[in-house]
This record gives sequence, C-alpha cells and structure tokens, in this order.
Amino acid sequence: MAKSTEGRGKSARTLAAILEAAEMLFARKGFDGTRLEDVAAAVGIRRPSISYYFRDKRVLYKAVQSAVLSGLRQRILGALARGAAPLERIENAITAWVHYVGERPATALIIMREIVETPGGRGPAAAEFLAPIVTAIRKEVEEGQRIGHFRAAEPLHFVFNIVGATTFFVTAGPILAPDLPFDPLDAEKQENHLFECLSVARRLLGVEAGSRVGAAAEGAAAK
Repeated sequence: MAKSTEGRGKSARTLAAILEAAEMLFARKGFDGTRLEDVAAAVGIRRPSISYYFRDKRVLYKAVQSAVLSGLRQRILGALARGAAPLERIENAITAWVHYVGERPATALIIMREIVETPGGRGPAAAEFLAPIVTAIRKEVEEGQRIGHFRAAEPLHFVFNIVGATTFFVTAGPILAPDLPFDPLDAEKQENHLFECLSVARRLLGVEAGSRVGAAAEGAAAK
C-alpha cells in the first residue's frame, strides 16, 4: 500500500512538472516550435515517458490550454460574482485579470497564440474559455449603462481595450525594450499597471473620478 501511494505521488508530481514545462515552452515557441523532446528535457525525463501521460503533442497542448484558461475563467467569473454594483464587479474582474496574468505570464502568450494561430482567430479554447469571460463583462457594462451609471459606449470596445493593454504589457515589453530595465512581472510595475487599467476603465465608462470603487480597486490605488 505504501509503495502504491508513493508511486501515485511520484506520478502526480511528474504530471505537474510536464504541464508546467509545457506551459512555458508552448507560450514561448508555440505549438509548432515546441518539441516533446524539449518538454522531457526540461522535466528531466526521457521523451517516451511523456506518452504515459499524453498520447501526443496535440493532447498535451490542449491540456495546457485547459489548465491555464480554465483557471483564468474561474478567477474572473468569481470576481464578477462579488460586488454590489456593475462598477465594483468590473473593477474586481480587472484586478483578477491583471493579477492572474502576473502570476501566470504564459497566459497572455497562450491567448495571443490561440487568436493568431487558429483559423479565423477563434479556436476551441477561445470558444470554451475566453468567450464566456467576454460575454460576462459585456453584460456588466450593458447593465451599468441601463441603470445610468456608465456612459453609452460599445461594451466590446471596453473589454478589448483592457484585455489588450495587459496582454501587450506582458508580452511586448521584453521584446520591444530588451536593453531597458523593464520587467513586467515586477510586483511594483504590476500594481502600477493595474492602477492604470482601472483609471482607463473609469474613463471609458464615463465614471467620475470621485465615485465609489470596489475594495480591490481601492487597494490598488493606495499603492
């Protein structure tokens, strides 16, 4: 029994290590540029060992997408469930988005690759994990407009402005300014970026600067 339990524990650790290594490699190199040999080398196992957990590279890629994007969906939809009014819920969601990408920077690259590298920019992962997030935030913006809290504006433009800002912040900075001391994952820079996103969100929504914000937004503004 002890040996069986130990074996299951080792198997679980190996599986977690494979997913972690594959997440970073797929984010940096994309599906075509990543070899299973590279994943195995990063984990410290032999290439055939991966087949014990994943039939082929496509199955592994889908597992990585699911792990990253289901976590994002859960985090943001959970944030939207908190708050008494649309503004507070939206600010909670923006805070969750920025923090999640900061904790798991491969998220931004995986989202970009899903959009750019699939036909029409709408792969299965986008439909399953990303579209529900966009729809939920769009509804909050529309609700805020309906009750007169937000100005009339295109809700999808609002969503894409916020998502695009963080995605570009994390992915493009190190590429466009490789010789500058810019680290988008630095905690202080992340909090500054969050504050900027919240400020932009208020301007896009036409919300007065002095109006009440969500607790998460207040915490970010205080830093």
